[in-house]
This record gives sequence, C-alpha cells and structure tokens, in this order.
Amino acid sequence: MEAVVEADALDAALDVDTVLVRGPLFGVAAQDAGEALRWRVVVAVEAGCPQQARDSLNSLLWYRAKDEAQNTAERRALLAAVARLESERVDEPTVLGTRYRVVRAEEYAGLRPGSIEQPRPTDPEPATPNWDRGTREVRIDDGLILDPDAPVTPAQAAERLALRELDYTGARFPEDVRRDSRQALETHPDVMLLPAVFRVVEQDGPGWKAGSGAHACAHDARKSLDFALTWLEPRQQGLIPWDADDTVDARTLAAEGTDPAAGKLVAYTRAADRLRTERANRIEAAGTVHQICRTRRLLRWGPDGPEGPRPSDTNSQPPTQLHPHLDENGTIHYDHDNNKA
Repeated sequence: MEAVVEADALDAALDVDTVLVRGPLFGVAAQDAGEALRWRVVVAVEAGCPQQARDSLNSLLWYRAKDEAQNTAERRALLAAVARLESERVDEPTVLGTRYRVVRAEEYAGLRPGSIEQPRPTDPEPATPNWDRGTREVRIDDGLILDPDAPVTPAQAAERLALRELDYTGARFPEDVRRDSRQALETHPDVMLLPAVFRVVEQDGPGWKAGSGAHACAHDARKSLDFALTWLEPRQQGLIPWDADDTVDARTLAAEGTDPAAGKLVAYTRAADRLRTERANRIEAAGTVHQICRTRRLLRWGPDGPEGPRPSDTNSQPPTQLHPHLDENGTIHYDHDNNKA
C-alpha cells in the first residue's frame, strides 16, 4: 500500500502546474515535560486567525479545570491560564509543566489546467459512506504528533525541499507580511507537512472561492456539500422557507412534486445524488461548479519547534471570557460578575 501511495503522490506532482497558497491556518500544539523535540497537536490546525486558536485553548483548559483537575492546586493553575487567555493575546503559556504554543501553518493546493487538485485515489475513504448529518466527522489532526525526526517518503522529502523557500513575494501582500515571511525563512528554516485536508470550492466566474471549512477526509467534504445543496442553498434562494421543519430539504420536496419550487429543486437534488452514487468530486448546480479540493498544510520549524503567529497575522476578535466563572473548588457561577471580583 505504501508503494501505491508513493506512486499516487508522484503522479499528482507531475500533474500540477503551480501551487496556489490560500493563507495561514492556526492551531495549538503541546510539548510535555521531558520531550525534547516532539509536540502533539491539541487544537487542530484549521483556524483562520490566531485568536480563534487561543479561544480553543481557552476552552480546552477550562474544561480540563472543570472535569479533570485532581485537586484545588491543579484547578487553580488551569484557571490562571484561562484568565490570561481571556484578557491577553497569549501564544505560549506553560500550564502544569506542559508547554502550549499557538502554531501557524500555510495552506496550499496544487493547480491543474482549469482545476484545483481533487482527492487522490489513495486518500482514505470509508468503505460504507455514512450520510447521516448527525454522525460525528473524523476529526482533523486527531492524535497528530509533530516529530521533526520522523521518517518521510521520497515524495514527501521532495515536496518539503521544493517548498522550503516558500514565502510571500507578490505586490498584493503588504510590506509587513512580506517582511515577516522573509524572516521566517531564517528563524524557521525547516518545514513539516501536515496531513491533507479537504474543502468544497466553488466557481461561478473566473476564480475559485471556498465553499466549506476543512474536513479530514473527502467523504466529509462531500457530505457538507450534500447538505449545502439540499438544505442550505434552497433556503438561501427562497425555495424553502427558513422556518420549514428541519427535515424538509430539496429531496423531500422534489420527491413529493407538489411544491411550486419542486422543479427548481430537482437540479440541486440531481447534483447532490451524484455525490452519493458516484463519489463525485466535481459537480455543477444552478450555474455554479462545486469541487472537492485537496489542500495541504506546511508548518515551518525552527530550533525551538513549530512556528507561532507572525506580527503581521491579523485577529478577527479580541480575547474575551468564553465560559461561566469556575472557582478553584470546581463550582460554576453563572451569575458571577464578568469583571471578576
């Protein structure tokens, strides 16, 4: 199987004309005491800005204090870190001997003539696809260990070497972004490839735009597109009322054939059905091309481990309190003053 995956990667590399850099993604990695080099991902590297990753770390530590703390001292240490994350942009707290770091990765995809790289034949797929919307997806980066000494395949080594000098050079990038990008080549000269993720991308004009978040496997991206075509898009287009029952979608109304919009809904249903019957990765509905896109993530690595946020990275929101006040005894106070006495 490893030889097949390697051959698949080589075919993909030969078929790519250029690389499209989408931008940075952020997550959180942790280094336990005694681990010299290895880090483990505790918040998936999928957030669009550093503050979203900090907020996820805030929640992670708050729930640890609530559910896992063994005594008052442990809970106190965890809550002290939570308090800092509620008011400061903290990128590297150390809590109970574990070092946490907000990490930054570059997301990119291979461009082919008229298309973006689709899932490869050897990418993991469920033997029996589950289309139940209530089923939990495979989690991105679940259990992922970042180890610079881990062995890599020849194709992975070649890709790492080719992307080692990747930085922002285009005039459309502000000078501070280009400066930070150049500096990262010096401070974090090595690169590590994270597992591929899958997105829905859309084209209704000359370019592509993201149509979904990241998913750990192609099937989960197809499932999100199936939901968008049969449930969300018909509501956004006024074909199904927003206050309709949650079980009502394009399939149910098209099957009944009694709704005035049933004819228009058939186009969405037919496109979505191809996702289920053919495992299609490219479909068209209502004038928009939808494609399952395989994207990759490159994490820069330096002497002290994975790269963190750059000064020019922007944040979508300030730090804030996310959860009710939890005292050191484990009691939740819902009516506690947000300013904390």
